[in-house]
Amino acid sequence: MASSPPTGLARALEDGALSLYVRPLDIAPDHPPGAHARSLAGGMLRFAAVEVGWRTKAEPAALAAWRGPWAAALAWAKDAGDAVRTHVEGVLARIEAPRAPLAGLAMDRPRLAGIVNATPDSFSDGGQFRGAAAAVEYGMRLVSEGAAIVDVGGESTRPGSGGIGVEEERARVTPVVAALAKQGVLVSIDTRKAAVMAEALESGARIVNDTSALAADARSLPLVAAQGVPAILMHMRGAPADMAARARYDSAAHDVFDELEARVRACESAGIPRGRLVVDPGIGFAKDGAHNAHVLAHLALYHGLGCALMLGVSRKRLVPAVEASAPPPGRLPASLGVAWSALEKGVQILRVHDVAAHAQMLAAWHALARPEEV
Repeated sequence: MASSPPTGLARALEDGALSLYVRPLDIAPDHPPGAHARSLAGGMLRFAAVEVGWRTKAEPAALAAWRGPWAAALAWAKDAGDAVRTHVEGVLARIEAPRAPLAGLAMDRPRLAGIVNATPDSFSDGGQFRGAAAAVEYGMRLVSEGAAIVDVGGESTRPGSGGIGVEEERARVTPVVAALAKQGVLVSIDTRKAAVMAEALESGARIVNDTSALAADARSLPLVAAQGVPAILMHMRGAPADMAARARYDSAAHDVFDELEARVRACESAGIPRGRLVVDPGIGFAKDGAHNAHVLAHLALYHGLGCALMLGVSRKRLVPAVEASAPPPGRLPASLGVAWSALEKGVQILRVHDVAAHAQMLAAWHALARPEEV
């Protein structure tokens, strides 16, 4: 690791020849307040160290980095030049800033989003909920088990899926959304189509969750901006039908960061403030096992976007060993293990199928993080 800034770092950053990244390290709930540790996104955790990484546009696969106490990072950045100092200070401010409530739901502690797939062909539970009544009953069960959000989707995004038409998707999700919202449930609508978003919001959904990060439909950005609702921006390249062919990265975690940052900026330009955005690195979407592992190891990097962070790993392949060990419903142990690791990196929302099991895990994690509250 470099002990002092390399010559020319600030100039390269100013010229657009260099990308700079700031990742919080040494994250724990028991760092006392003070000069040596700072709040992570205004939540339960604090971080005491920082990694400043950089790579050139000419050699994007070659990441160099400096690591040290967060206060030392400010001195290091100052020595590197004004452009680096300004960048590092700005990202650190975003990392520390408390996240705004999501449709009234405080982001000061981890939350669970329960999944309701109103589809016949989901990779995990397709066809389980035939008819709106079954889907609504299941959604209410998820709430009773501990879900703060119920995420309703009507179109499978499994690898290779070709999608469905607007009317079919509307018919699947609208009655489910309306019934759950009528019972006071905080509903997010999982769709890439603006027309489906609009009808779901009219029916009571209060969050939009788009696997294309509001890029698939040109009407989505102005719709979400006009409605004033939060949006979850997931990283994916292409569409489910062709995303596997696009799984090529120089450095998966950092490439995903850059592409999510571009979508955050697009949202801001459209009138959607950063405080209404959640980012999701899209595990399993246009990513193979090695890419998933790299992104998961660097999850704390995404706090630098200044948004709440959601992670969906439930029942996914994740890495080849998990895929080989069990079909989707049998991957709960791996899902719980990765979810625990994500909590330790400050993830605010876990999107899961098995809510009861994750709620139990979350309670245990909370008890260890805040034993005085038990």
